[in-house]
Amino acid sequence: MSEIQNPTLGQTISPFEADSTAGRFCLADLTQTLVLYFYPKDNTPGCTTQSMDFRDQHAAFVSASAIVIGVSRDSLKSHENFKKKYELPFALISDPSEALCTQFGVMKNKMMYGKAVRGIERSTFVIDKSGTVLKLWRGVKIPGHVNEVLEFVKTI
Repeated sequence: MSEIQNPTLGQTISPFEADSTAGRFCLADLTQTLVLYFYPKDNTPGCTTQSMDFRDQHAAFVSASAIVIGVSRDSLKSHENFKKKYELPFALISDPSEALCTQFGVMKNKMMYGKAVRGIERSTFVIDKSGTVLKLWRGVKIPGHVNEVLEFVKTI
């Protein structure tokens, strides 16, 4: 896989495949708009709120011909439990090797409880069926974010 660091608006993403809670996801098989959101960790307060916000708006994304997929470094087993616990109607991609996180440039050094840690910067990408980045958000703040993404998707 050729790696893109920090894809930009209008850039075409290199094709990728990844394991998800819905089986193997292949970007090349995409037939509609993809909302790909990266989050740090299953079952943490912010990530749970963000995932529940996507869950609560899922029908509206489907109506706008978009699919939502979440990505973190958690295992498929962790994702399955997280998905079941919060009744998430969309797939979660497991990226323990950080290959996808690296391709999208979301791995960052951050401070947590006064210590430097390497983790996922909360980010969302809207990608069309040809693999082109239509919109991206980095350093996402959760309140209002999912509604902002949905409003953008409705304009496509």
